[in-house]
This record gives sequence, C-alpha cells and structure tokens, in this order.
Amino acid sequence: MTPRPGLDLDTILQATTKMADTQGIDEVTLASLAKTLNIRPPSLYNHINGLPALRKKLAVYGYEQLHKVLLRATVGRSKDNAVRALGEAYMFFVRNHPGLYEAMLRSPDPEDLELRSIQNETVDTVIQVLNEYDLGEDQTIHATRGLRSILHGFASLEQKRGFGLPLDLDISFHTLIDIFLTGIDAIKQESKKSEYLRD
Repeated sequence: MTPRPGLDLDTILQATTKMADTQGIDEVTLASLAKTLNIRPPSLYNHINGLPALRKKLAVYGYEQLHKVLLRATVGRSKDNAVRALGEAYMFFVRNHPGLYEAMLRSPDPEDLELRSIQNETVDTVIQVLNEYDLGEDQTIHATRGLRSILHGFASLEQKRGFGLPLDLDISFHTLIDIFLTGIDAIKQESKKSEYLRD
C-alpha cells in the first residue's frame, strides 16, 4: 500500500466529510477512513488522536464551513432579504452535507472551547442580520433563538424524513420564513406603539 502524498488534517477532514455525507456518520471509522485515503490506520494518528478527536475536528470543520456559507449568503443584503438568503443557505448546506451536519450535532464534547468559539461565530452572523431590525438587545436574542430553531428544526425533520404529506418542502420552508418575518414586523409595530404611549 503506497502512502497517499500530501496527507494533512484538511485532506482527512474533506475525506471524512465525503464519507459521512454519502454513507452516514456512523460508517466513519479510522479503519474505513484509512482505506479511503489509501493509508494504514496508524498513520492517521500523526494528525488526530483517535475517533473521538476526529469527530470533534469534523464538528469544528462543519461549523467553519457553515459559517462561511452564511457569510457569503448575507453579504450585501439586509433585513428580509438577508434573512431569506441566510435561511436558504442553511438549508442548502444541510441538504448537501447531511452527514457532516449530523456530526456537528454529535460532537463528543459540546463544551470544547474550539467548538464553542466557531459555534458562537455562526450565531453572531445570525445576530448581525437581525440587528438590522433594531429590536433591542433582548428581542434580538429571542429572535435569533427563534430563527435558529426554525432552521435547525426544519432541516432536521426533512433530514429524518419527518414530513410525510406530498407538498413541496421548499414552499413550506419559505412560508415558515415569511411567518417569522411577519412576527418580526409585529414586534417592531408593538415597540413603536409602546414608545408612542410612553411619549
């Protein structure tokens, strides 16, 4: 067996992502990964310290890729256009990387500092989009939690084939985002009403 030239952590993570997306995250083992990379399993230990470490690195890698996707989708857009673009980008990512997405949710240590850091960067992207609505700090956090719940909930249900009725899922998703945006508008109107009454 000839060692694969140029092997590094990024190459390993790309190969792992492809395996997870096509075969499922549970099929990713050091032995199966080594076979895919045409190396002996011990060679992987030059880059990762076992399967749990690989899965943690994969989760970090996944959030890094998601963060880049969301940034690209929202740059130059604001308010409703940015929210819709962010939602579509999130769904595109999950649909194209089902195994990687599952790995992101199954990290061995969710309190790991490296993982928390990139997770926070991803959340900050959502917050920056919603800051455009001037809802105030607390309402922006509530709205961020709501939007994340919508995106993750819909993506997870679709991934697990939880939608059984023969209706277009994209229409359902866009309708859900529209409902969210209607709620944002209602919060804004209520805020203006409260300010008027105080004056």
